[in-house]
Amino acid sequence: MSSRTAVLDTASDPAPEGRTPGASAPVAPAPGDRRRWLALAVIMTAAFMDLVDVTIVNIAIPSIERDMKASFGSIQWITAGYALAFAAGLITGGRLGDIYGRKRLFLVGITGFTLASALCGFAANPEMLVASRLLQGAMAAMMVPQVLAIIHATFPAHERGKVFGMFGAIVGLGAVSGPLLGALLTQWNVAGLEWRPIFLINLPVGIAGVILGRRFITESKAPTALRLDLVGVVLVTLGLLMLIYPLTRGRELGWPLWGHLLMAGSAAVFAGFVAYERYKTRKDGSPLVELSLFKVKSFAAGIAVQLTFGIALGIFFLVWTLYMQIGLGWTPLRAGLTGLPFSIAVSTAAGLSVQKLVPRFGRKVLQAGALLMIAGLLLYIGESARYGTGIHTWQMILPLVVMGLGMGLIVAPLTDAVLSDVPREHSGSASGLINTTQQMGNALGLGLVSVVFFGVIDGAKGPVGPAFVDGFQHALWWVVAVLAVIFAVMFALPARARAAAVDH
Repeated sequence: MSSRTAVLDTASDPAPEGRTPGASAPVAPAPGDRRRWLALAVIMTAAFMDLVDVTIVNIAIPSIERDMKASFGSIQWITAGYALAFAAGLITGGRLGDIYGRKRLFLVGITGFTLASALCGFAANPEMLVASRLLQGAMAAMMVPQVLAIIHATFPAHERGKVFGMFGAIVGLGAVSGPLLGALLTQWNVAGLEWRPIFLINLPVGIAGVILGRRFITESKAPTALRLDLVGVVLVTLGLLMLIYPLTRGRELGWPLWGHLLMAGSAAVFAGFVAYERYKTRKDGSPLVELSLFKVKSFAAGIAVQLTFGIALGIFFLVWTLYMQIGLGWTPLRAGLTGLPFSIAVSTAAGLSVQKLVPRFGRKVLQAGALLMIAGLLLYIGESARYGTGIHTWQMILPLVVMGLGMGLIVAPLTDAVLSDVPREHSGSASGLINTTQQMGNALGLGLVSVVFFGVIDGAKGPVGPAFVDGFQHALWWVVAVLAVIFAVMFALPARARAAAVDH
């Protein structure tokens, strides 16, 4: 959920430098035109499909591993590959929508996402599934940034508050329904397809979205859009691959020298990316990343929070799934139902934090969220150590609820807190960078599972269950450490969020 909550703030079309805010062509439907509500239903359904796709896959991972005899490295890439492709393409997708039209890019994205879902569902081997997931992530990066940009161009200002509130409900619904839907589809083994329906269910939804989107969505674009920074796209993608690929495959391959060299070399690529972005700014004022944003203390701190938060969540959710289904031997349905209290707690706290708590207590709400997540993790470590492989679902409820409440206090208000001191002309670029950074962190966290989880299991002797329990506890201590860093960095956020830069 969290990896998408901020994404929904990406494209509300505040104008970067050189763009006219909210300019669109042709004119949006008149306020009395019912087509805008049909257009909203289409794009909200597509956003929901993307939100669910992340959580629905996690719950089916053990089934995929057994059915395809996939290595743990491949399993990591099924999740990390999607996150990496999504992260690398988010800023580019938003720019392309500004340049070529948001309706056009939305339709390209949802068509490609649907096709990639079919390829995932019919994958013949782990390699094909990983490649299809990469394509799916890239297509999501074309589709998702257009969603709020289309709303901004379609709805008058006085209606947007209601529409954005509906999106909050969609985020909560996606968090709750994803794991349960994935568990049911996997458990039912529809037509003997085992895990494959979790992807194939996207086909009728995607096809309907393409047909209805072509008819009801109004085209819009920024008339003075910035040019696409292709060199920047290549450099940032290359740097990410050089860092994450060795982390994900290193354990399987015995940590070869070339892996360490690639990870070290990624620092040089990122340095080259920064140098090129400075040059691009001087040359034509259209870099992929507006580097001057990092001079804003709250924004720089917020980016650090997003990155580390993404790492924590990337580690936790994959390890949690493997712990329950492989270590404890639970069915997908039992694992999915176990996660329900967590999802409900996240949704409840997210709504409460934005409406009631943040206006009164400001930054302290986010820091309380980090402390609550740490408390929940410590409770979980204690419960796991006490009961071992004999732990029951009800014994996990308290730590999961405490964790969920903490996460909800962070994910909902974080974007506004980060953007509060950002100059308005750069808020669009800043929003895209926030979301990209969290997705990078998520992919990095998934890669680090090789070190913090499988590193313990590899050295264990005896039954699988106790080894997975030990690995789970070890990984959770790492997540606790990351959240402690997040708590400290949050002191650099503004004590009270001033007028948010994004036009909700």
